[in-house]
Amino acid sequence: MLGWALTFLVIALIAAVLGFGGIAGTAIEIAKIIFFVAIILFVVSAVFGMLRGRRAP
Repeated sequence: MLGWALTFLVIALIAAVLGFGGIAGTAIEIAKIIFFVAIILFVVSAVFGMLRGRRAP
């Protein structure tokens, strides 16, 4: 997911340099959303991994 966020960030930067403000703004918003979703999924995965590791076999 972070790869997608970076892709949209690069698209936004290129669009901004070329003067496409609307496309750049949209791409940045998509990149932000994907980035925060990836962070939330990472935290949830880490918490469940720690909880699962503490159980007796």
